[in-house]
Amino acid sequence: MTQHLSPHLLRELRSDHAGETGAVYIYKGIEAVARWRGDAELLNFAKAHGATEADHLTEVTNWLPASQKSLLLGPWRLAGWLTGALPALFGRCAVYATIAAVETFVDRHYQQQIDHLHEFGGPEGLLPLLIRCQADEQHHRDESAALVGKSLGVLTSAWCWTVGQGSSAAVVLARRI
Repeated sequence: MTQHLSPHLLRELRSDHAGETGAVYIYKGIEAVARWRGDAELLNFAKAHGATEADHLTEVTNWLPASQKSLLLGPWRLAGWLTGALPALFGRCAVYATIAAVETFVDRHYQQQIDHLHEFGGPEGLLPLLIRCQADEQHHRDESAALVGKSLGVLTSAWCWTVGQGSSAAVVLARRI
């Protein structure tokens, strides 16, 4: 699979791999706090979404040569875990808002890659994978947004903005390192 990847696609897949690693750990952070709080609903949410993200990580890992993985996977895991655990300390609404913010960013990130493949082509099988991953992320975003069900307060809005900015910065770093 990897022999047909352009340098651009290698950078993008490295960012996808780092992002999916972070996503798996977001849900691990949510699970840890939900378990500690005894919140079965949030625990089930985290387990279901985390399983999808783990599938994405496996699929992206299959496309990315080991030598091309981000050197910052440790920090991505920590950042992901904190991005899940911190809002979980404040309750479900904060978690759902966080997931909606993250997935809004991820949807756009995947769309840029999909647009690139439509324009320039790429190896067979990569486009359907990205489309499937994007659809899953859109589902997570929409489900989370519906579960928030109300306008966000100032602190939650600021947190979600920070999460979006952090996601953007992480992609820039993961493409390079």
